[in-house]
Amino acid sequence: MVWNHSGRLRRVAAALLLPIVALTATPARAQATLEVAYIPIMPMAQLFVMEGEGWAKEAGLDLKLTKFSSGPAIVQAIASGRYDVMYFGIGPALVARANGVPIKVVAANVVEQIAVIAQGDLAKAASEAKTGADAVRDFIAQKRRKPKIATLPKGSIPDLVLRYWLAHAGIAEDSIEIVGMGEDKVQQALLTRSVDGASILEPIVTIVQQQLPDARIVVAGGDMFPDQPGAVVAVRESALKDKRAAIEKLIALHIRATELLHSDPDRAAKDVYKFIGQGLVPLDTFERAIRSPISKFVSDPRPIVSATKEVQDFAMKIGTQQKAVALGDLFDASVYEQAAQPK
Repeated sequence: MVWNHSGRLRRVAAALLLPIVALTATPARAQATLEVAYIPIMPMAQLFVMEGEGWAKEAGLDLKLTKFSSGPAIVQAIASGRYDVMYFGIGPALVARANGVPIKVVAANVVEQIAVIAQGDLAKAASEAKTGADAVRDFIAQKRRKPKIATLPKGSIPDLVLRYWLAHAGIAEDSIEIVGMGEDKVQQALLTRSVDGASILEPIVTIVQQQLPDARIVVAGGDMFPDQPGAVVAVRESALKDKRAAIEKLIALHIRATELLHSDPDRAAKDVYKFIGQGLVPLDTFERAIRSPISKFVSDPRPIVSATKEVQDFAMKIGTQQKAVALGDLFDASVYEQAAQPK
């Protein structure tokens, strides 16, 4: 009877303690969900690093990723009110905002990401000329034909930067045959030597240099368009209002990923490889591409504002953008400034 009595006492005590334990137990980290649209290209490396390293989940973020083939495809999708966060190019961001899509650019990914790479006779001319512009002029004079330069479709940043460089180098655009095509086709056209060169980004530049011994960079990004803005992180204004804490966490991870890309490119390359290279391109290609002089990973959106104005002015001049956007409406540096604060 004594044993039974004490047993009942223990059970009563345990029952009384349960609510207290429930109240004092450490709760699991709440997950904040962000719907993220992205393009699977290397300028989005920060997104791939934070996911590959598992940082987002550790920070309590559930990133629902949706892959798109191009920036314009994301613009169409977000026009219908979908997605909180967009990893895409500054060009599509301008187009979206000009068309009334309420987004803000809150971080940058890369600058000066585009280069003109050549093979064959144009590469040879580049090896002998003082400048890239001289190489193009020498090619035209010697071969008596237009050099064929592949790039992404008109309105894309690689196309716009090529035309910007031609205009500022004093090369008449009609003296060049510019061929717009998809990214994979640009790479194929270079490797099969069906074009003389291309205005394109990594890792295609590195792939071509690895496979074509005579390939050469004719002009690098900083010489084509100093501080040229490239990929950015944009967020929907409604998400910025309703999920600001989650977005600040995301940008803090974006900054951390940028630092890893600089400090340990081989480790970062493994994360990028999982997303866009596995089974298609060797890992060492991504290691080289991340170390490439034209892979300038950044986070702070403030330094690209003035260059974005130049992009917009030139896009309107050549007719790829119809309506100007007030850059104060497009950029919001406060998210970056808060995320960059020491924790």
